Amino acid sequence: MRTLLLISACCLMMSSFPVSGGDRVTGQPFATRSEVIARHGMAATSQPLVTQVALDVLKSGGNAVDAAIAANAAQGLMEPVGNGIGGDLFAIVWDAESQALYGLNASGRSPRDLSLQWFLDQGYESIPSYGPLPVSVPGCVDGWFELHQRFGSMPMSELLDPAIRYAREGFPVTELIAYYWDRSVPRLSQYPGFTEQFTIDGQAPRKGEIWRNPGLANTLAKIAGGGRDAFYTGPVAKTIADHVQAQGGFLSEADLAAHRSEWVEPVSTDYRGHTVWELPPNTQGVAALQMLNILEGYDLAAAGFGSPEHIHWFTEAKKLAFEDRARYYTDPDFADIPLDRLLSKDYAKRQLARIRDDVAAKAYPDPASLQSGDTIYLTVADEAGNMVSLIQSNYRGMGSGMTPPDLGFILQNRGELFALDPQHANRFEPGKRPFHTIIPAFITKDGKPWISFGLMGGAMQPQGHVQIVTNLIDFGMNLQEAGDAPRIYHEGSSSPTGETMTDGGRLYLESGFDYSTVRALMDRGHRVGTARGPYGGYQAILRDPESGVYYGASESRKDGQAAGY
Repeated sequence: MRTLLLISACCLMMSSFPVSGGDRVTGQPFATRSEVIARHGMAATSQPLVTQVALDVLKSGGNAVDAAIAANAAQGLMEPVGNGIGGDLFAIVWDAESQALYGLNASGRSPRDLSLQWFLDQGYESIPSYGPLPVSVPGCVDGWFELHQRFGSMPMSELLDPAIRYAREGFPVTELIAYYWDRSVPRLSQYPGFTEQFTIDGQAPRKGEIWRNPGLANTLAKIAGGGRDAFYTGPVAKTIADHVQAQGGFLSEADLAAHRSEWVEPVSTDYRGHTVWELPPNTQGVAALQMLNILEGYDLAAAGFGSPEHIHWFTEAKKLAFEDRARYYTDPDFADIPLDRLLSKDYAKRQLARIRDDVAAKAYPDPASLQSGDTIYLTVADEAGNMVSLIQSNYRGMGSGMTPPDLGFILQNRGELFALDPQHANRFEPGKRPFHTIIPAFITKDGKPWISFGLMGGAMQPQGHVQIVTNLIDFGMNLQEAGDAPRIYHEGSSSPTGETMTDGGRLYLESGFDYSTVRALMDRGHRVGTARGPYGGYQAILRDPESGVYYGASESRKDGQAAGY
C-alpha cells in the first residue's frame, strides 16, 4: 500500500510539470497543438472571434462562400492592421456542385489621371510607401459581391450583420493585433482622419481593450442595403475621392465607378502526384509553382527537414523563381507573360542546372521593393464540400494612412509596388493593377479537393507556400505540424527595377534549426541571420477524400483559431 501511494504521489508530481516537446505523446516537438477535426464544417482565420462568425454562418445554413464573406467583413474590423474594405482581395473557390476550381482577382487599378511621367517630372525614384500617391482602387467590396453573386446563398445583409454589430458594440483587441496596431499609430497619425478613427485618445488600443468603429458600422450598413454600388458610387465614393485629392492624390470618383473584379483561371503544377494551384499574375503565385518545379528535382525526403541540403536547395530555388518574378510578373492586361514557359518542367530542369550544391549564388535579381506587406488569410469549408481560400490586404500594415472622414477604414497603399523604370514590366501606367504579393492557394489530388491553405507576409508568401507543400508531401507532417515547423525566409537586396544582386541577399532562419545546419549554410556562402516576425501566418483546411472529414490548422505566430462543428 505504501509503495502504491509513493507511485501515485510521483505520478501526481510529474503531471504538474509542463511537458516538453520531446515528451509529447504524439506529433513533432515543434507542434503547438493537434489538428482540429470536424465533420460538418470548418473555419480557420487569424482572429478567433472571426472564426466563430464563420461557423455561425455555416450553422445557420450558409455555405462556405457566405461564411468567408462574413468572416472577411468581421476581420476588416477586428484586424485592421492587415486588411479592410480599403484593400484588395483574391480567392480560390472549390465548388462541390461543378467539381471545379474558380479564381477571383478582386484587385484595384491605379488612378487614370496619374502618369509615370508625372512621377518622373516630380523627381520621384520610387512611389512613396504612405500618403495619397500609392493609393489604388480598393477591390474588396466588389470581390464580396462577385463571390456572392456566383456562389452565395444567404442575403448579403445577413452576412454583414455580425461585423456591423461588433463594430457598434465593440470587441476586445487580441495580442498580436494590438502589437501591430501600436506600431502603425506613430507612422500614420500624421494623416487627417486616422487619429480620430483608429486610436483611443491618440493611442492604439491595448490587448483586451474594447474597440468600436461606428464609422465602419455605418459604411457596412450602407453596403448591406445598397449593394456594391453603395461603395463605388454615390456619397461613399465621393467622400473617398475628395479625401484623397485633398491630400494631393489622384484617385477619382470615376476610378471607383469603373472598377470591376475579374474571374480568372487558376494556374497549377504537379508536385509528386499532387496538383498545387495558385492565381496568375498580377499576383506572385506563380513563384511558388516555379520553386516547386525546381525542388521536385531533389530528394528532399532523403535529405531530411532542416538539413543543410534542404535549406540550401530551397533558397537557391527561391532566388531563381524571384528572378522571373522581377522580370515578368505584372498586370496581364498590359504585358504578354510567358506563363507556359515559366511553369514548364523543361524550364525547371534548366533552372535546376544553374544551382550549385556547394555554393550560394550571388547574382539573381530580387526586387527589394516587393518584400513588405501585412495581410490576412482565411479559409472555410462546408458540409456540401465547398471550400474557399481567401486572402485580403491593405498592404503595408494598416495601409496608406488615407482615412476618409467618418467611413471607418483606411485605403490601401498597394500602388507602391509599381516601378518607375519606363522599361520595367511592372512600371506605373494609368488604370493598371499593381504587382500583388497576396496569394491564396489550393491543393487537389486525383482531381479531388485536398487542402485549402494560405500564408500571410509579403515575399514570405510564395516561400511559405512551398514550405507548407514540402512539409506535407516530402516530410510527412500533418496539417498543424506543417504550419508550426520552423521557417526559412530569404530576402533579396536590390533595387525596385530588378538589377542584379551582388551579395546573394540574406537568409533568415526561425528558431528551431540546429546550429550545425547554420554553420554548414555559412560554409556555402549564405549570409545567415535571425529576424523577428517575417515568417508569416498560416491557416489551412484539409478534406479527407474518403470520409469527407475536415482537418483544420492555425498557427501560433498569429492570434488565430481553427474550429469546426
